[in-house]
Amino acid sequence: MKTVPHPESLRRAPVQRRSAERLTRILDACADLLDEVGYDDLSTRAVAQRAGVPIGSVYRFFGNKRQMADALAQRNLERYTARVAERLKEAGDGGWRVAMDAVLDEYLAMKRTAPGFSLVDFGNQIPVGTRGEPNHRVADRLTDLLSGYLDREPDEDLRRVFLIAVETADTLVHLAFRVAPEGDERIIEEARELLRAYLARVLD
Repeated sequence: MKTVPHPESLRRAPVQRRSAERLTRILDACADLLDEVGYDDLSTRAVAQRAGVPIGSVYRFFGNKRQMADALAQRNLERYTARVAERLKEAGDGGWRVAMDAVLDEYLAMKRTAPGFSLVDFGNQIPVGTRGEPNHRVADRLTDLLSGYLDREPDEDLRRVFLIAVETADTLVHLAFRVAPEGDERIIEEARELLRAYLARVLD
């Protein structure tokens, strides 16, 4: 899945296909190295070497590793939204419970399999980042995506509901992954039940 971050997260947006492919290689290398060495030891030079591109190609898109991690977080959000949308398309008209399972399951899948995701996710884990801001972006994207599926108006009430659900899920999923490397299933199921109880009160 070749998604490209929004231009605001880049110094220069890729115009040609070759440039977009080079950006993809850079972000893939960044993600792999985050898993291997962590954020503190990540360097633009190491990313360039892993991606097989000149260091100047990295600086064409990013001024520093923080901007690179921001772009990776944005790409994660684009890919996550696409995965949830595809899951809902396959599910048909299953109601909010099916939608909630898709949202949570796809997040867990990326947490377990997507390179670099455990350190960056949608921006929450980037050092010196503002913790709440990425969750607002996730909640807004999910509101826009799910309002049509649920036949609900994407008004401020629905946005607040999804923001609370996202903040709750984020906190409990991170707890589950602190307790066990692949996520403690008992905590995950408790989180699922908590979300169902909250959303039932609001969406039923």
